[in-house]
Amino acid sequence: MADVVPALVSEVRAFRQAHPEIRYVDLICLDLPGHFYGKRYPIDALEKVASGSLLKLPQNCVLLGTQGGLYKIGDYCFNDGDPDAPRRLIPGTLKPVRWERQPLAQMLISSDGTDSPIEFEPREVLARVLRRFAARGIRPVVAFELEFYLFAAQLEEGLPQYPRDRLSDDRDDQPNMHIERLSRFSDVLHEMVDAACEQGVDATVITAELGPGQFEINFGHTDDALRAADWSALFCRSTRGVALRHGYRASFMGKPYLHAPGSGMHVHVSLYDDAGRNVLAADGQRPLRHAVAGCLALLPHCMPVFAPNHNAFRRYGSMVNAASRASWGFEDRDACIRIPESDARNLRIEHRLASADANPYLVLAAILSGMEHGLDARLEPIAPLNDDRGSGIDFPKEMLSAVAAMQDHPAVREGLGSEFVMVYCENKRQEELDFRNEIGAREYRWFL
Repeated sequence: MADVVPALVSEVRAFRQAHPEIRYVDLICLDLPGHFYGKRYPIDALEKVASGSLLKLPQNCVLLGTQGGLYKIGDYCFNDGDPDAPRRLIPGTLKPVRWERQPLAQMLISSDGTDSPIEFEPREVLARVLRRFAARGIRPVVAFELEFYLFAAQLEEGLPQYPRDRLSDDRDDQPNMHIERLSRFSDVLHEMVDAACEQGVDATVITAELGPGQFEINFGHTDDALRAADWSALFCRSTRGVALRHGYRASFMGKPYLHAPGSGMHVHVSLYDDAGRNVLAADGQRPLRHAVAGCLALLPHCMPVFAPNHNAFRRYGSMVNAASRASWGFEDRDACIRIPESDARNLRIEHRLASADANPYLVLAAILSGMEHGLDARLEPIAPLNDDRGSGIDFPKEMLSAVAAMQDHPAVREGLGSEFVMVYCENKRQEELDFRNEIGAREYRWFL
């Protein structure tokens, strides 16, 4: 870290000189469900942190549930006195935000790279996987794609409403992929891209997706896999903020409408050696087959990562391009793992299973662990969908069985870390029970 300190100090000083109007900065990182937590710091105190002053936050913040509460987990929550844990500033992430009413900045922080990293912090989980790849002389190149829905800003009896374009006041309620929808919502969509780019995110292509009010924005490929996951996390935050400024809500909820497609997180991954050669393309693409087989083998045991909540499981098998079994195929969007058409240099997998509201660090860690497992064991995959439309491996469709399939699986525990797997599975198990432990309006309608 010593070599990073001067660069961080210079970054903070240059930022303050360029933005004298900004008084506060949000120091933020992701918890297990993928929500940001942190502290709002006076900007004049940030230089001390950049110079090496300790930055500490409660360790158990990482273990917050989807709604923000804590559950009793092992020796941690309610059993450890809620100790602080050190965090560090992530270089290159100090940026102004445009969606707040007052001038404000934000900067990513993490325990990875500190003297005492938190074993179950999502960014640290991914960092450990990447260190193993680096030790093998392999560098992943990664790109995320994120689908999301726009809703009207105001809910009606707690339920989301279709967004209306500003010119005609028409509801965007017709499922279609017509490019005219991009024009109708161009103001908010273009500002979403602009805001993301200001955060250092390489946001690129905008697509109108099939669902009413549904869109997708892609990111560029990067050989810094941690940064790729950072981009995904930052994009969700900026997109929600920009949407509200325009009178909408942006949601990355996996399945907001039963009658419409869900929103997914698609992750493109290729692997390169120290000489810049695509590892997956070697030996007649045999490593590609091994990597695919490894992903398929671990997929049924990583479902709590790919589908991190009750709603996310609703995506599978309900509409087109939403798999119901673990499968793969060439140029096949019904497959969990798609191999896009490309030359040997750009050969990659596209992992299409994760819900858009999944934690990007954990999703990428699970994908890479699967690829690593397949490469090490030289596994051969099942038949691709191109050869057999019935090919596939069953995976759990609800959280409790998904947790049971994950918590004791040796390859998952080895790949993601046994302490993380224990903590994560218990967090998801209790969260699911908590979700079920409420009588809603629909249940009353059934019986009253």
